[in-house]
Amino acid sequence: MKSLFRKHFSGIVLAGAIFATLLAPTTLPAQQVKPWEQIPTPKLHDFKPHQPQRIELKNGIVLFLQEDHELPFIYGSVSIPGGAREEDAAKTGLVSLYGQAWRTSGTAKLSGDALDDLLEAKAAHIETGGDIDSTALSWDSLKGDADQVFALAMDLLFHPNFTAEKLQLAQQQVATEIMRRNDNEGGIASRESAKLVYGANSPYTRQPEFTTIGVVSVDDLKVWHERTIGGKLIVSISGDFDPAAMEAKLRAAFEGLPPAKAAPPRHDTFAGPKPGVFFIDKEDVNQSNVQIVGLGTDRRNPDVPALAVMNEILGGSFASRLFQKVRTELGLAYAVGGSYGYAYDHPATFHAVVMTKSVSTVDATKAALAEIAGLTTRPFTDEELARAKDNILNSFLFKYDTREKVLAERVRLEFYGYPADYLETYKAALEKVTLADLNRVAAKYIHPDKLAILVVGNGPEIKPGLDELKLGPVQPIDITIPMPKQPEGPGQKQ
Repeated sequence: MKSLFRKHFSGIVLAGAIFATLLAPTTLPAQQVKPWEQIPTPKLHDFKPHQPQRIELKNGIVLFLQEDHELPFIYGSVSIPGGAREEDAAKTGLVSLYGQAWRTSGTAKLSGDALDDLLEAKAAHIETGGDIDSTALSWDSLKGDADQVFALAMDLLFHPNFTAEKLQLAQQQVATEIMRRNDNEGGIASRESAKLVYGANSPYTRQPEFTTIGVVSVDDLKVWHERTIGGKLIVSISGDFDPAAMEAKLRAAFEGLPPAKAAPPRHDTFAGPKPGVFFIDKEDVNQSNVQIVGLGTDRRNPDVPALAVMNEILGGSFASRLFQKVRTELGLAYAVGGSYGYAYDHPATFHAVVMTKSVSTVDATKAALAEIAGLTTRPFTDEELARAKDNILNSFLFKYDTREKVLAERVRLEFYGYPADYLETYKAALEKVTLADLNRVAAKYIHPDKLAILVVGNGPEIKPGLDELKLGPVQPIDITIPMPKQPEGPGQKQ
């Protein structure tokens, strides 16, 4: 018993000594050693992405072959010019319906349901879809099933069998999306802020309504398919294949098609937003989604590399000005970020986003606006420039660290008419950005007086009110979903 007591007592004394040591004041050197700062940072390796083989057929169709023998899979896609921005405004939603019904309807030889069963048994996929400027068909399979799956994909590409049943199913799905489009404040904020920049009736912001999807017919889907399938198709294949055999297979499938029709030039206008404060009341939330928006540019602008670095400093990372000021120092936001956007073939948007509590909406918005304006008044530093470049160049390399990623970007560049070496020249231009470049593009492109502010939040809980921003009267936005008219019964007025 005594030995047990001594052992227990000794443990207490030892624990007390350790505790006292932890509490005792310690003498720290004037400047603590930070060994992690002594770790040498190796120079980034040269950026030489493994470019796919490009083959242009006599009819203008382009093939890309990217070999990758790491796994026994083969992936393919066909990109087709023409998307939602080309559809008739009275039938907005047609491309979305087309993208769904194309796959689910199947072909004359094999229904969509039968195609599902066959592909499921092989762990393979064939998918179709539509976007703002294109539609696409894609497929993937094990190498051993590649010939059969490719034949099925080509049958669907050239011989689709659009059916009324599958169109109706697609219409029901899109109708459900319409009914629920106001459920999430983030979706509302993104959608409506884009309308402020491009206009509510812009081809880039039109949204399907019950009336517009209801008038789409099977014939509309067939006409759309015939209209777009004759354009400049871009066919890409990646995976474990023999390049000579694959080229022969693709030539057999595509070389006999008529000459590809050039896409007509677009003449869109982009005036930018009307400055001011806009509000959407959503009383079932306890936070505000603030969108500060303006008109951006496109990637052909030679200032894009400098803008990319400026974006990183403004709102691209934890070390950005927006994050450090609005979130870290002031504690006014759950999330914050922003950038001056650039799309491939049309102006993107300047877009800053602040997620904040209802009661801090005004303060958070003011703080974000001050940081945006500060791009033209607060000089950039060497430290900001170096950190921004490192962040972009490191992420740039990882963004294209596989052959599949390089192929996808190469197809994108081909689609929009950019040179094959765009990635390499863009990286080189990023490395050359200077402080003078940053100050120049900030002065040229950052105009706080041309920005619109959209707040989606709980009106009664936003105190002080948005009037405190002192940017003019707050303009409400109506997001009511237009409901379809009910058919009139017997005896009702016509």
